[in-house]
Amino acid sequence: MTALTLSTSSAATLRADAVVVGVAKGPKGPVAAPGAEAVDQAFDGKLAATLETLGASGGEGEVTKLPAPAGVKAAVVLAVGLGEAPEADGRYDAEALRRAAGAAARTLAGSKKAAFALPVADADAAGAVAEGALLGAYAFNAYRGGAKGEKNNGVKEPLAEVALLGGKPRDKEYKAAVERAIAVAEEVNRARDLVNTPSNDLYPKSFATTVQAVAKEHGLKVEVLDEKALLKGGYGGIMGVGQGSANPPRLVKLSYTHGKGAKHLALVGKGITYDSGGISLKPAGHNETMKCDMSGAAAVFAAVVAAARLGLPVNVTGWLALAENMPSGTATRPGDVLRMYSGKTVEVLNTDAEGRLVLADAITRASEEKPDAIVDVATLTGAMVLALGNRTFGIMANDDAFREALHATAEEAGEASWPMPLPADLRKGMDSPVADIANMGERMGGGLVAGLFLKEFVGDGITWAHLDIAGPAFNESGPFGYTPKGGTGSAVRTLVRLAERAGAGELL
Repeated sequence: MTALTLSTSSAATLRADAVVVGVAKGPKGPVAAPGAEAVDQAFDGKLAATLETLGASGGEGEVTKLPAPAGVKAAVVLAVGLGEAPEADGRYDAEALRRAAGAAARTLAGSKKAAFALPVADADAAGAVAEGALLGAYAFNAYRGGAKGEKNNGVKEPLAEVALLGGKPRDKEYKAAVERAIAVAEEVNRARDLVNTPSNDLYPKSFATTVQAVAKEHGLKVEVLDEKALLKGGYGGIMGVGQGSANPPRLVKLSYTHGKGAKHLALVGKGITYDSGGISLKPAGHNETMKCDMSGAAAVFAAVVAAARLGLPVNVTGWLALAENMPSGTATRPGDVLRMYSGKTVEVLNTDAEGRLVLADAITRASEEKPDAIVDVATLTGAMVLALGNRTFGIMANDDAFREALHATAEEAGEASWPMPLPADLRKGMDSPVADIANMGERMGGGLVAGLFLKEFVGDGITWAHLDIAGPAFNESGPFGYTPKGGTGSAVRTLVRLAERAGAGELL
């Protein structure tokens, strides 16, 4: 894990492999951002002109390396684009700072230490730079053994240390913002590690064991229902999905309790550790990344741990619905009817619509505790990817105000989302001639149909929202900003911010 230290040193005098400065788009070309003054002075006031000569414009995500001049202790100056320079108060957008810091940290993979001299006008800006740098420095090298005597098969290790400059390390607000950033980034990276772990090592039982170990470390209460308990308890959805696999399912309850009188937030995560589609087998080309189908459970797990680490004044319960969806002689067949934990029966028309089945049982169980709100998170539908693309998750809810609040919360956290409707007319498509409901409905609007299905299992009078993170949970293209290729940790930051707002009395 990349270390982060706070320093009052000048960007020119701190010894490091590189010093990171910001450059923005000005009206007449690139301009050096606040924090770069000492480095600019070493360039005789010509840092921006030098960068422009090298083709830099200050555009977001742009990275330019140049040798450090005399007077700068670091060997390299790395200028990273921040986008348009602010006209009014001089404060840069937090997300622009996160992305710039992330891009710089990725570029400096293999370095031991880098000094980040980006604009930190206040504590929030310092937190954004710290968070972006730690997220950008992430790498998943657990399975890179390399040849004998060759470390990680030639792959660079992440940046080892970030020295954050320009802030006020002794200021309580500043220090708290940076400490929050460290906790949140480390938990996002925990989720990323889980998503990236191959399914032969991460299956329901091993996932549950990991949760138990982390829960012990952070003083969290954990309860694990194995296949015998699930069968006895009538969890027909989870058992129906997991019964075709040699790795039996689990339902994990992870609880962080702050105290009496605190609001109670229940988080439910889809944890399909591998999704073959079951008997409704996925076609060739759609199986290779299905280890990521447990991203929702990873996000919920990480968010509960983050809430505990931050000591948030809210009670948070995480429910991880873990199963492996495989075809076999014992697998659920299309046309089978499952009796869910709620007592409702579901006709399974497509075994590849399995996520909603495990979530339905977990949502019903979470509802029994009468939380103030339930939020489920899942890589649920390809339809949502078609609707919103690969970087935006959809938000559905049974309460318009809560849906809008979640959207605003995601924006605050720096995660792209969009509120989606739950049209009542789509419910009829899930009518079944043999059961209470079918697990499939109309093909058009499939993401909304899945949301309507889940809504059926929410307890009466409980506020509920559904985050479909199928697009942004796993990045199959190249890395960008602080987002790596592979598991992204999507929704963790939104859930943590939601818990913070609930604890502050802003929601629920």
